[in-house]
Amino acid sequence: MYILLFLSVIISGLSVLYVNISGKNLKLILSFSGSFLFAICALHLIPEIYLSGTPNIGVFILIGFFIQILLEFFSEGIEHGHIHIHNHGRKDNAFPYAVMIGLSIHSFLEGMPLANIGTHSHNSLLTGIVMHNIPIAMALMTMLLKSHISKRTAIMWLIVFALITPLGTFTSYAIDTNIIGNLSSYFDRIMAVVVGIFLHISTTILFESSENHRFNLIKFVVILLGAGFAVMSL
Repeated sequence: MYILLFLSVIISGLSVLYVNISGKNLKLILSFSGSFLFAICALHLIPEIYLSGTPNIGVFILIGFFIQILLEFFSEGIEHGHIHIHNHGRKDNAFPYAVMIGLSIHSFLEGMPLANIGTHSHNSLLTGIVMHNIPIAMALMTMLLKSHISKRTAIMWLIVFALITPLGTFTSYAIDTNIIGNLSSYFDRIMAVVVGIFLHISTTILFESSENHRFNLIKFVVILLGAGFAVMSL
């Protein structure tokens, strides 16, 4: 699992160096992953959270939703495939630290549910995160290369980012097994926060899939496929 999370980011990010992937294809990948994540939340994660019996668990879902809104002030929506370059005319030292920090927090939290959910939901969620991270890694690598830093530095930061989601999973595992403290009683609340983040990311992607409120048959089919794969994982 850790290797798959790591390699999915590395391979997709490095593909930008060798393959010219159009913006349309990236949006289709995003649409699929957004639909899959939304369906996973509705079919697997939310029911499991409410079965825990934790009081007011919905409040923590809302907290996660609004946390992602705050994170996007830093990441500038790169989770949705958005790429913004702010070099202000500089040709060096234009590394987007705020974007990297916001995206890393998002990815760290994203990996946490993988540590302690049922095997059935685990496989579906893992697939969804991998699919979600593919366009993110492509957008991140594109942004880094356009930020006037060296290719070697861009690859180094891609590797750092690839380690964040597995780190979130390991940290969650450590919490749940009391390796780093007696915090396992709060795991369901942590899960709820992450679900709120997933809901924000997935719904934003789906809303953005309809440009100028025009019906796009190809994107609609891709969205249905994403939801269909989630349903088949039941």
